[in-house]
Amino acid sequence: MPAATRVRRAVIAATSVALVATGCGSSGGGGSSSGSSDTGKTFSYQSSEPQNPLQPANANEVGGGRILQNLFKGLADYDPSNATLRMQVADSIDTSDSQTFNVTMKSGWTFHDGTPVKAANFVNAWNWAATTANNQINSSWFSDIEGYQDVHPAGGAPATKTTMSGLTVVDDTHFTIKLSSKVSYFPYKLGYIAFSPLPDAFFNDPAGYGQKPVGDGPYQFVSWDHNSQVVTKTYPGYMGVDKPKNGGVVFKMYTTAEAAYADLQSDNLDVMDQVPPSALSSYKSDLGNRAIDEPQGSIQNIGFTLYQPEWQGANTAKVRQGLSMAIDRDTITKTVLQGSRAPASSWVAQGVEGYKAGTCGDFCNFDPAKAKQLIAEGGGVPGGRLTITYNADGGHKEWVDAVCNSIRQNTGVDCAGDPKTDFKTARAAITGHQISGAFRTGWQQDYPLNANFLSDVYRTGAAANDFGYSSPQFDQLAAQADAAPTIQDSATGYQQAEAVLPQDMPAIPLWYYRTNSGYSNNVQNVTFDSFGNPAWTQVEVKG
Repeated sequence: MPAATRVRRAVIAATSVALVATGCGSSGGGGSSSGSSDTGKTFSYQSSEPQNPLQPANANEVGGGRILQNLFKGLADYDPSNATLRMQVADSIDTSDSQTFNVTMKSGWTFHDGTPVKAANFVNAWNWAATTANNQINSSWFSDIEGYQDVHPAGGAPATKTTMSGLTVVDDTHFTIKLSSKVSYFPYKLGYIAFSPLPDAFFNDPAGYGQKPVGDGPYQFVSWDHNSQVVTKTYPGYMGVDKPKNGGVVFKMYTTAEAAYADLQSDNLDVMDQVPPSALSSYKSDLGNRAIDEPQGSIQNIGFTLYQPEWQGANTAKVRQGLSMAIDRDTITKTVLQGSRAPASSWVAQGVEGYKAGTCGDFCNFDPAKAKQLIAEGGGVPGGRLTITYNADGGHKEWVDAVCNSIRQNTGVDCAGDPKTDFKTARAAITGHQISGAFRTGWQQDYPLNANFLSDVYRTGAAANDFGYSSPQFDQLAAQADAAPTIQDSATGYQQAEAVLPQDMPAIPLWYYRTNSGYSNNVQNVTFDSFGNPAWTQVEVKG
């Protein structure tokens, strides 16, 4: 998730480099319009039931995140054509020291209820999201801001304050952000959905607004039929640079990727997330120039429940290293995944600034003999059996079974998949620490810098640290990387932090994603960005 801005004033002199992620667009004819379109018509998108209420800081999974990024708009976002940071509600974000940032907002931006978006709406939203009592899953995203520890003390202690000292409203269109220490790439983080503003009325009924959100983005909430669909419509007062060319998006929930693909082929679904593995060998011939095959800043991993005592011993790292070496990534990506994925050799996705191939070293190489040796030296898999939890609606069964077969055949370790009904159920079990062993955990960039794949996942207490992993050495190197004078220096610093992960192996890198998708005959001008998202507002519905 995560550049120099290409609109308005320069974002920051200290961060003038543009971080360009992998290219985007369709592999066929999706990048151009071939007929008339109806700007009043909606299109449908393959989605999943959000894990949590629709509050901007309460989603770190795609089910809720993709809906929220359309309902809300923050100070900045990322240009879908090249992943560079661009101004939205902000007119500029300036700094002279990478620690204090002065925000100037555009005038006239409104929420969907017609009330103005003011500086206080950002400051109040961030303070609320960061405060422990409000239980927002992305609260740690605000930890760079001075005073975060007052509203979210370590160790679960009650907060002593509800406002962070680092946020100051100057007037309706100006506020300042002071960080506890320098973070050269901080503006990149501001494009993440957690940093959205909230209307004044939200704070009177946060729970109610979580079911019927009022945002400030290109699309306005209409309805949420749980486990079925979320309906949105275009907000006519939207002031962003990406004004919609359609009438809205309907996010349709599917129990299997196969069902979604069948609907796509019959034009009952307009845009897919990812085609299922069972269709990877045929979807290009099935869809013709409506097939999508593009790079994506994402990685697939297997994480471990390190918060459980049986996985905390020093020698259990050898077990995890051995399991990694027992997985024949090359064969699985070529056969089960039809060449649609590339074997991973690090914990950062290809194409992301700071990506360094080979960080995993030998532990990501297929070596059955060494795998068996390491597992034995580590005392074996706790309980004698490895279970990999995954969501059954995401098209993961085939590769999870293949991974388990590879582990079983090459080491003798009993391994089995543990499918949960849907993405929401799987995520609730994972974040609630209700599983044991291992679990599928993909990571899609929030901003195109290696820090996002490392700090936001493996740092102690990070929002997406579902493993319970804690390494003082990693944390120290991450802090040093944050304080580096330039973005390039931060990226290099995070490469040093990443080099710690092989010795602990909190997660096994499997492969790098591509966007393998498609769209129906009902739509045109469908392109995807390096975040794996369609350029929502640019999709045209045929007239």
